[in-house]
Amino acid sequence: MRIILVGQGPFGEKVLEGLIKRGENVAGVFCPPDKRGEAMRELSEKSGIDLFRPGHMKDPEVYDAYSSLKPDLAILAFVTDIIPERLLDIPSTGTICYHPSLLPRHRGASGINWAVIQGDTHTGLTILWVDKGIDTGPILLQKEVDIGPDETTGSLYFNKLFPLGVDAIMEAVDLIKNGRAPKILQENSLATYEPPCDDKVASIDWGKPGQEVYNLIRGCDSQPGAYSTFKGGKARFYKAKLLSSEVEKPPGEVIDINKGEVIIALNGGVLRIGKMKSESGEKMNADEFAEQANLKAGMMFGL
Repeated sequence: MRIILVGQGPFGEKVLEGLIKRGENVAGVFCPPDKRGEAMRELSEKSGIDLFRPGHMKDPEVYDAYSSLKPDLAILAFVTDIIPERLLDIPSTGTICYHPSLLPRHRGASGINWAVIQGDTHTGLTILWVDKGIDTGPILLQKEVDIGPDETTGSLYFNKLFPLGVDAIMEAVDLIKNGRAPKILQENSLATYEPPCDDKVASIDWGKPGQEVYNLIRGCDSQPGAYSTFKGGKARFYKAKLLSSEVEKPPGEVIDINKGEVIIALNGGVLRIGKMKSESGEKMNADEFAEQANLKAGMMFGL
């Protein structure tokens, strides 16, 4: 079975590595021309696999390359570019894609973030058959994982959904090769779709219940970093912990600053922040941020 792999970053690299180790016939690799595609480039060249690094997957040369490779299957392993519909018709078996949520819940580019932000206690991954919609194609297989109460988007992805996703793609390839790969239609009435998790959604409203604020911070850790205004700029929060103790302070007020942490009042709780970052600075220990920004107990975020 001739396979085209489209991907980027560490996930794309690990999927390519897995396919090579299994002896799969990888006919071509497509990855971005910038640093996101460097690891896949090195591995492809080392393995003698035809490599393509288009600016965009809609470029005419991509269609020509797809056609010349005569693929049976295309695999999308962490793809942020739009795949033109006409490319989907070329692989004889179809195109499959890794998506880090239990579809049809959390369609869109930030499925992991929104599962955490919305307080889900479990999520997972889906390998789906790609169609012209956004994460709407039939399901091939799914794997479920728990979301711990203090888990962040970063830890959930790298510790669970990344390694499980690589294995799931290999399992999907086996099912396709053996003619046993299902195509389970998604229940559209259960679908949710959220926008990308960026600064449009990462702003903290300190008036919301403490658990919701905590979920937003966890869901935006490590990217883009939930933020609040401070001295006319943005302060971003990471490595947070929700404490059950309550104080009679307005939400958003700094209660205390200790070694390695800043303590902030919430609506129904207390928030301990371990890392912080200014708009122009690097991520650092929260107490170091406080010293640099002249942050003191009694000051307010979000004014």
